[in-house]
Amino acid sequence: MKKKLAILLAGTMIATTILSGCGSKNNSSGSKETSQETSQGESQEESGKLEGDITFWHSFTQGPRLEVIQETADQFMKDNPDVNITIETFSWGDFYTKWTTGLASGNVPDMSTALPGHVVEMMDSEALASVDDLIDDIGRDKFSEAALSEGQKDGVCYSLPLYSHAQVMWYRKDLLEAAGLSVPTTWAEFAEAAKTLTKDGVYGCSFPCGSNDLMGTRFLNFYVRRGGGSLLTDDLKADLTSDLAIEGINYWLDIYENCSPKDSVNYAVLDQANLFYQGKTAFDFNSGFQIGGVETNSPDLVDQIDCAPLPKINADDPDYGAETSNIPLVVWNNSEHQDICKAFIKKLYEKDTYIKFLEATPVGMLPSITGISDTPEYQKNETVQKFSNAVEVITDAMEKGTAIGYEHGPSVQAGFLTSQGIIESMFQDIITNGTDVEQAAKAAEDKLNELFLTVQ
Repeated sequence: MKKKLAILLAGTMIATTILSGCGSKNNSSGSKETSQETSQGESQEESGKLEGDITFWHSFTQGPRLEVIQETADQFMKDNPDVNITIETFSWGDFYTKWTTGLASGNVPDMSTALPGHVVEMMDSEALASVDDLIDDIGRDKFSEAALSEGQKDGVCYSLPLYSHAQVMWYRKDLLEAAGLSVPTTWAEFAEAAKTLTKDGVYGCSFPCGSNDLMGTRFLNFYVRRGGGSLLTDDLKADLTSDLAIEGINYWLDIYENCSPKDSVNYAVLDQANLFYQGKTAFDFNSGFQIGGVETNSPDLVDQIDCAPLPKINADDPDYGAETSNIPLVVWNNSEHQDICKAFIKKLYEKDTYIKFLEATPVGMLPSITGISDTPEYQKNETVQKFSNAVEVITDAMEKGTAIGYEHGPSVQAGFLTSQGIIESMFQDIITNGTDVEQAAKAAEDKLNELFLTVQ
């Protein structure tokens, strides 16, 4: 356990800022504390009463989602007056730093959101409690096996997906029409269209590779996956020097040089998205979150956006999902009140609450459980109706894709691909220092493989 914690701390590339702690305790008392928790849980179950304080960390930083979570917590506390839920919100980057540094000291929450790559690292560090009982209570058959498998180890589930989405290609219909261009279906067509549309204060496509985020990895993964490759080998080694990976690196460097603002070398996910929200890029790659961003920032453009499947290498290549995200919830092993956490999570999946949560970002967050998307209550949402094509495109991509690197199954190595900023730093080295592409790719590959050795 100590070795695994040391590995996480040593591997963290994101700047560490220790924020205020929460009420969870370090599980240093082992089986004694487990016995106390079991006794407490049985007592509360017998009385039907929940008592205690929990801390919930989540990364729903946008207003509407944050508000729905808080409203649900407020109602839960009203229904259970001896329960107190403290909610703390962090960006995904800050959350990764927070939990990896906090795990060694016990400064972790009772429950939290996570990214799929985080969950594998959390499981490897034995930081999570089983949620099999909760999944069965909600209805195991409501969840896809693929989504549950992302948080499964040795046959035990340690996470459950709250919502799902997938990366697709977003475009401006008006700009394509004015230029007499069709929606690109291949990467060659995409590059040509992006270069053509880079004019009059609009960039064809921004290429982001800030080292504190996963965007460079994401974009490279698009190209490699669409060519039938992977950023990992079958035996879970980094593969940045294959012909396909080198081709992909050069492809995005060309986009950066000819279609992108030069500041994008430092862009994180929100920097990238904001350009599209504000009408400053003709193309972008994202999920249905683009809709709400454009509605908020440039409402006059919302009728001019739509999405399509990711481009292919060749026009006759089969469709393939490059990146699906099933955003999970987890309960932490250190929590003294896992029963409260699970009861609150179950509340989030109740039909009315769940639909209200999804409507905080309609189409951006798609249901992770069956029996929701075909209900009248869900279907009546105006955005769901208006962007029915986007729902179809994203849903299809969801069903065909995996998390980055998970085409080989969940692994810590796949998590390290997206959490360490190594591929992003590779792109920055090439762009800023003029380092040879193959040399930089080999250095990044070696660095990842060296890191991977710590978990083998």
